[in-house]
Amino acid sequence: MAIHKGAVSRRPHGRRARRGAPRAGASAYERRRALPRLLPVTEVEVAANDAYAARALVARLARALRAERQRGRAGHWSYDLNRHIALAQALDAERQRLDRLSRAGLRG
Repeated sequence: MAIHKGAVSRRPHGRRARRGAPRAGASAYERRRALPRLLPVTEVEVAANDAYAARALVARLARALRAERQRGRAGHWSYDLNRHIALAQALDAERQRLDRLSRAGLRG
């Protein structure tokens, strides 16, 4: 669909629009529901409430996101944009959680 001169587009454009999706989704992130769909994790790993476990989980999410990005850039048939977005949202939320746990550990 062509946009005519003077027409106003209501769609966000460029990287700025794509960057906003993971941040917006991180606020609605539910660990118990999202993590088992993204990574092979146990109930114990999801329920763990210490910085060490959170750090390990962040590392696993970062590796999974890196692998998904590589699949996307290579044009692989198994690339899934929804998984890519979900991994980015989960990683952002888990990094925030790790930061909170680390700060709480320094106080206590």
